[in-house]
Amino acid sequence: MSAAQGGPLAGAAEAGSEPPAGKRRPHGMLKLYYGLPEPAGEARGGLAPLGDLGGPTDINGAHFDPEVFLTKLRKECSLAQLMDCETDMVKQIRALDSDMQTLVYENYNKFISATDTIRKMKNDFKKMEDEMDCLAANMAVITEFSARISSTLQDQHEQITKLSGVHTLLRKLQFLFELPARLTKCVELEAYGQAVRYYSKARSILHQYQHMPSFQGIQDDCQQIMANLAQKLREKFRDGGSGAKDLAECVELLLQLDEPAEELCDEFLSHARCRLEAELKALETELGQPGGAPLTDILEFIDRGCNIFVSNMCLVIASYQELFVSREGVQDITRMAQDKLVAFVNCLMETYFSLVEQRIQLEKGVGDNSLLVRALDRFHRRLQALTKLLPASNVAAEGTEIVVRAAKERIRQYLLALQSFYQDCLTDVRQSLAAPRLAGKETPNLAELLGTISASVLNQIKSVLTYVHLFTAKDITFSNKPYFKGEFCSQGVREGLIVSFIKSICQTARQFCETTGDKGGSTPPTLLLLLSRLCLDYETSTISYVLTLTDEQFLVQDHSPITPVTSLCAEARETAQRLLNHYVKVQGLIISQMLRKSVETRDWVNTIEPRNVRAVMKRVVEDTTSIDVQVGLLYEEGVRKAQSSDSSKRTFSVYSSSRQQSRYAPSYTPSAPLDTNLLSNIQKLFSERIDIFSPVEFNKVSVLTGIIKISLKTFLECVRLRTFGRYGLQQIQVDCYYLQLYLWRFVSDENLVHFLLDEIVGSTAHRCLDPVPMEQSVIEVICERG
Repeated sequence: MSAAQGGPLAGAAEAGSEPPAGKRRPHGMLKLYYGLPEPAGEARGGLAPLGDLGGPTDINGAHFDPEVFLTKLRKECSLAQLMDCETDMVKQIRALDSDMQTLVYENYNKFISATDTIRKMKNDFKKMEDEMDCLAANMAVITEFSARISSTLQDQHEQITKLSGVHTLLRKLQFLFELPARLTKCVELEAYGQAVRYYSKARSILHQYQHMPSFQGIQDDCQQIMANLAQKLREKFRDGGSGAKDLAECVELLLQLDEPAEELCDEFLSHARCRLEAELKALETELGQPGGAPLTDILEFIDRGCNIFVSNMCLVIASYQELFVSREGVQDITRMAQDKLVAFVNCLMETYFSLVEQRIQLEKGVGDNSLLVRALDRFHRRLQALTKLLPASNVAAEGTEIVVRAAKERIRQYLLALQSFYQDCLTDVRQSLAAPRLAGKETPNLAELLGTISASVLNQIKSVLTYVHLFTAKDITFSNKPYFKGEFCSQGVREGLIVSFIKSICQTARQFCETTGDKGGSTPPTLLLLLSRLCLDYETSTISYVLTLTDEQFLVQDHSPITPVTSLCAEARETAQRLLNHYVKVQGLIISQMLRKSVETRDWVNTIEPRNVRAVMKRVVEDTTSIDVQVGLLYEEGVRKAQSSDSSKRTFSVYSSSRQQSRYAPSYTPSAPLDTNLLSNIQKLFSERIDIFSPVEFNKVSVLTGIIKISLKTFLECVRLRTFGRYGLQQIQVDCYYLQLYLWRFVSDENLVHFLLDEIVGSTAHRCLDPVPMEQSVIEVICERG
């Protein structure tokens, strides 16, 4: 049939049997390729229905009738409409044919594979049918044979069952009658466990039939035998030479014989206590004599205690729990046994902990403590194993507390060691400063001494931090405890060790400022200067560096308050200031002492005419120069005010003739004292006030200025207490001019030296009986010659 003739029917059939339009959507690309537009009225991939859906005229429905469909078309449609309908049908037929070809092409391999599979299945099912027929025949034969056997043995089955029960009962009776002999034989062979199993097997039956005379006799004999067996087991249990395995077997058998569990617990623990206390005694002997050195090192001591005492304790706990605690169905016994075990372990472990702490306290060395940390680590590890066996005990907490106390004690010892090392460094410095002076040699270089003590102390701090850091190493079991992650790092190492040591350095340095005497105490002034520079260096850099190093090595996970760096730096600076102030005071007092004695021991009224500068003034200049060199080795120069041209010309304007005339000429008149005092007081009103003991700055000029102020002020006060003649006044003029020539270069403001020396000469003139000053030219000649 042609596509035009058979197409509508075939297309209708295909349209009725194909899947919904949603599943055929991918074939739309093929229609686009051939240029076939989709009909506007196509609903489910076929023609638009001309009648009711699902009726005989629904070309896409299951009940489609071609004759009815054609009849209806002829009645309702014109010729043009029929032609259009035919055209649409031809297009749909072509589209369906194209889709079918595409479907076949896309699934060709699957169709071939399905065909082969169906062919194989036909052959396989044919063989399987033959096998199933054979199996059915065999099952029928087996069923028939089984039915024949059952009918044959039906009468004898009950008789066989009865005879089997009688045989079993006779065997039980035979076992009961032979039980006393069996028990006796087992006791003789020391097969106690077998005897208890025999008796436990028959005990309930004997108790059930004890009213029968024959069974009564068997029961009495067995009870007597088992009583003797229980006595032997108790004797063996009390025997001190029995091992842990034998003890466990004895306790197990006694419990099976209904012996009191509480008594057995007490006897078991008592026996174990004797052995463990003996081990503790042996461990105590290794501590050595009181006050003496231990017999073994800390690691060997801990190893011996853990490998012997703690291991045996774990074995006792495991055996005890297996015998008394882990038994099922007896909660009261389990609770009682657990309480006894906890009390037993806590008591003995307390003694062991006491020995461990005694041994830890004997560790006095402050070097590398890796041996101690390893010992504490092993101690803590073994206690963890014991804690797993008996979580109810307080062993873990007590053990951790011992480790914590050991760490705290170690920090305390390291702090004392650092303080002692610092004191030794100070002693070495004092000896270095004193030795050259006693031998008449030059004082050693202060910068080198400062560098030596700073480097030594810093290296010692780093070494101590390295030793203490072992407590927080990752391979140490107790390092993950909260204390070692938080408080140990912050309050222990940072605050208790480093901060405390820095504070002790400042405190020790401040103590040198509290011991004063006529010549500044026993502390060398150079040491004060050195310590002031050390504290200043700590304030500027060392404190920040050490605390940063500590925080980096010990990652603090604690939020407790800590000392800020600024507070420590402020304390170090304040200490450096006090030391430098005290150094200025001491050096000023030393020079002042020389000046005071030179003034007090001379007869200024009857002295001869001055021909040279007094030796004490030369000594003052020499000492000041020496101090300038010392301070310059440790401190910077400082800032000076602009110096006048008078100083460079070595002239002293105070002693100019015009000033002398105005000051001393009126003294020959009766009203001279009043005028002179008035002039001096007026001049003081307009002069700048000099603070003699003001705090000095951290530079050389400020230090020398403070020393010179104290010295000249002392000179001035000593002059005010004396009476002078003409030559005494002139000698003071010469001395002051000599001091002016050399002291002005050491101070920050030369006017300060001018003013104080002017005050000295003026005070001398006020107290002079014959105030005739020396000519300036003569003074200059004497000073240049001196």
